Amino acid sequence: MSRICELTGKRPMKGSIIWRSGKAKKLGGIGTHVTAITKRRFFPNLQRVKAQLPNGEVRYIRVTAAALKKGLVQKAPKRTWKKELAVKPTKKS
Repeated sequence: MSRICELTGKRPMKGSIIWRSGKAKKLGGIGTHVTAITKRRFFPNLQRVKAQLPNGEVRYIRVTAAALKKGLVQKAPKRTWKKELAVKPTKKS
């Protein structure tokens, strides 16, 4: 399953971790220097939410927390009906 928001289309982004060593000049050192750069990925904050789609269908979708805060998701209505008790068939001997 891909890490993509179904509403906004946000997906993982590429970035890097920058390792530095040394003491900053304003703290009395001779300055910091980059010693290594490592690749990394930034993932969107995806949440699994039960939502009502524009066509009236209710299903689980994966959306970002930002989409939830903006109000882009219409939550599914609470279920009012009860499940019927399933009658188990009896064994005939």
